[in-house]
Amino acid sequence: MRNSFLILFLFLTIKLFSQQPGDYSTLPKLEFPKIKSSITMPVKIPLSEIGNVINNSVPNLIFEDNSYTDNENDQFKVKVWKTRPIRLVGGTKQNLLIEVPLKIWAEKGIGTFGLYNYQNTTFETVMYFNIQLFFNNNWTMTTKTSPLGFKWVTKPVLDYGRIKIPITSVVESSLKKQQTDFCKTIDNMMLEQLNFQQYAIMAWNQFSQPFEISEEYKTWLKITPVSVNITPLVFYGNRIDANIGIDTYSETFTGEKPMSSPLISTVTNFNYVQQLPQTFLLQTTANIPFSEATAIAEKTFLGKEFDFREGKSKIKISSIRVYGEDQKIMIEAQTEGAIEGISYITGVPVYDEARRKIVLSDTKFKLKTSNILYKAATLLFHRKIVKMIEEEYGIPTAELEDTSRKSIEETFNKEYYKGLKMRGKVFKLKPSNIILNATGITAVIDTQAQLELFVKGL
Repeated sequence: MRNSFLILFLFLTIKLFSQQPGDYSTLPKLEFPKIKSSITMPVKIPLSEIGNVINNSVPNLIFEDNSYTDNENDQFKVKVWKTRPIRLVGGTKQNLLIEVPLKIWAEKGIGTFGLYNYQNTTFETVMYFNIQLFFNNNWTMTTKTSPLGFKWVTKPVLDYGRIKIPITSVVESSLKKQQTDFCKTIDNMMLEQLNFQQYAIMAWNQFSQPFEISEEYKTWLKITPVSVNITPLVFYGNRIDANIGIDTYSETFTGEKPMSSPLISTVTNFNYVQQLPQTFLLQTTANIPFSEATAIAEKTFLGKEFDFREGKSKIKISSIRVYGEDQKIMIEAQTEGAIEGISYITGVPVYDEARRKIVLSDTKFKLKTSNILYKAATLLFHRKIVKMIEEEYGIPTAELEDTSRKSIEETFNKEYYKGLKMRGKVFKLKPSNIILNATGITAVIDTQAQLELFVKGL
């Protein structure tokens, strides 16, 4: 078989948004939780592909009887051929209906006491079969084929000139026997061809190697399959649908590549379930350098002037810098005017989903100045600058989210191998945890997506 309709699951390679170059060798080795999730893959099996398997396995000359004396000296020979490809149609009760068009050559001897006059004829008929399919949870397929009779296209008649002898009854008995024998042939052939365990092993072992999802940030995604679930097969007129779910653990690592999982030679039995989850979860990371965070602060506040004491005092921000300290963001602002000195505003970085920004919470203020007289003015200044920082400063993540979403969906919507196509969509993507490191801010991004696999051939 060229391919299988079962899972040949493809890797998840995600390109994160482009960042300014920097030294990320000092990024911490972060601890990420294992996320239990499920990847659901609807697989559509065209009946024409199963028909190809059957047609390739059944020769054009299906049967021949070259003896006049067998079957109690019936004085009858017969040859049976396919006239066109065998056709399959989906039933309504996990069954397939098979139509086998045949051309038959028959020769019959008429006579007695060893003296026979032989005459041959050619005619056509169509045989019908019903196949019940049972998908066993050890990845094998069991079939039960039964005959549904046949109909004549042209009936067999021996033409002796004035005498025409119909041999329908003689041929029918032979055809019924051959149809019963052909049922066994179909069952044996399907059992041999439709054993999918080897493909399940291949799919399972695809996950043995961790995937590098960001070379720049040294981020790795490791997916560990746990179990496989399959919903009952659904039969249509021209295809069979199978929904396959892989329960997995996804883990994110930073730094060195994590250990690979051992390869398997046998795969666990799958479970039958009525429904499968439609989305799965994974985590990735992205890094915002402090240089970029500083550039955002400069664009927002540098040179900004504001007043207090009913307009009698003015303060101007002459320089500003952003860095990390004790897992908090530190904004260091140099001011001139009514208060000359350095203000330190610290806060815990959190994600604001409504504003799509990383902002500060639990904000604290400290002023460093050589003029003790400024201390009296710091209370009003404190309230004003902290409020301004909380309301106006934030590191936008909209571009990060949109670019990441686009990149993930581009990765999901590809045909990696001929006949194997992935289709995916991101439903939700947002930073969930903000972690500071020596060079910047690491955003842990939760992604909720749907991934589907469509298989076109067997």
